[in-house]
Amino acid sequence: MNFQQLRIVRETVRRNFNLTEVANTLFTAQSGVSKHIKDLEDELGVELFVRRGKRLLGLTEPGKELLPIVERILLDTQNIKHLGEQFSQKDKGHLAVATTHTQARYALPPVVTRFKQAFPKVHLELHQSGPKEIVSLLRSGQVDIGIATEALGDEDDLVSFPFYQWHHALIVPDGHPLVAKAGSIALEDLAEYPLITYHEGYTGRARIDAAFARAGITPDIVMSALDADVIKSYVELGLGVGIVAAMAFHPARDAGLTLLDVKGLFEVNTTRIGLRRGHYLRGYALRFIEYCSPALTEAKLREALFPKTIE
Repeated sequence: MNFQQLRIVRETVRRNFNLTEVANTLFTAQSGVSKHIKDLEDELGVELFVRRGKRLLGLTEPGKELLPIVERILLDTQNIKHLGEQFSQKDKGHLAVATTHTQARYALPPVVTRFKQAFPKVHLELHQSGPKEIVSLLRSGQVDIGIATEALGDEDDLVSFPFYQWHHALIVPDGHPLVAKAGSIALEDLAEYPLITYHEGYTGRARIDAAFARAGITPDIVMSALDADVIKSYVELGLGVGIVAAMAFHPARDAGLTLLDVKGLFEVNTTRIGLRRGHYLRGYALRFIEYCSPALTEAKLREALFPKTIE
């Protein structure tokens, strides 16, 4: 048994049992992938994959039980490497953060600025992704930290912490009729206009839909987009009233638009910081998180990532 065999088992599942993709990902020949799988099965005395001819269709029962063990072994192997780097190259390395456009554009710039000033030799890589993709990137080990409002708090293999809370607001062209109702706008008022807001699954959209559903109102959502900048562009064209994260509005940059506070209409949103449980983070990664939220100290994060078992 060797690490390459374990990597092949893991990658085979990740690549939906397509051995050609597994070989390409691991920079090896497909025949070598098949041989490694067969050698491991022979050593263990069980078949790990369900087969139809030469094709792999899924995991057998032994394969299903083996997979989480393989994941833990490979994760701990990576942790050992990171541990060594932590003490040999404290201020050098690579940090990958996956987040949504809204967080990257409006919430993270002060954090990133402070981090780069403190750790100029660390290469910081920002992946702008959807919430579900962020979960996948964390699980696969492609990123160290995930930041989003959706998805991160729902997964057992991830640990997440509150980053900050925010609310939705309305964006309308200057002089729009709703400006005269500022401070007393109701959902019924919004139902009179075409609306432009986020795609389902992004930036608190579920709370927008839930508010209308509770009120028994069907809103006229004529357009949806992934980020506030696109929403604002179409509001400027007069195509509808925008519902966006309040932090996405900047008076100087958004000339011609008015922000209307409607805190009472929609539930408060909480953006969360997600980590893969059991993943060893370098000191600078922990510092990045602490810059996001000072309450998330290294001790608190380590305890959450590696909880002590009670004997």
